[in-house]
Amino acid sequence: MAQFQEATQTNTLPLPPAVTPRGVAATELRPWGSFTVLEEGRGYKIKRIEVKPGHRLSLQMHHHRSEHWIVVCGTAKVVCGDQEVLLSNNQSTYVPHCTTHRLENPGVIPLVLIEVQNGEYLGEDDIVRYQDDYARVEDKKKS
Repeated sequence: MAQFQEATQTNTLPLPPAVTPRGVAATELRPWGSFTVLEEGRGYKIKRIEVKPGHRLSLQMHHHRSEHWIVVCGTAKVVCGDQEVLLSNNQSTYVPHCTTHRLENPGVIPLVLIEVQNGEYLGEDDIVRYQDDYARVEDKKKS
């Protein structure tokens, strides 16, 4: 058994810097709920997003990133381009970059989803708001 462990340790290679995850950010509160960055690396960011019942995010678009959304709990009403779909537990959707989209919780329990962002730039200021229930259309620095 000791020989096997020694061989395993010898064959372990470190992850290259492009894949090594960076630190996790604290939870950020928004009028519609909250998000927490779970992991971030070059070209990707993974968030846990929670949307309060009856609330929705702004109708928005990102120039530099696409997003994958996976529903963990609750019901998501998703607008992506000219499509509208309802998603429930263990269902997912893809939002291409430069596509108008919105996430809404039409249910009575919190909506929890995992968002995987991919792109060259993943800053929170890469957002163009077209409509917002919380009057944040001019503020392009928060989501």
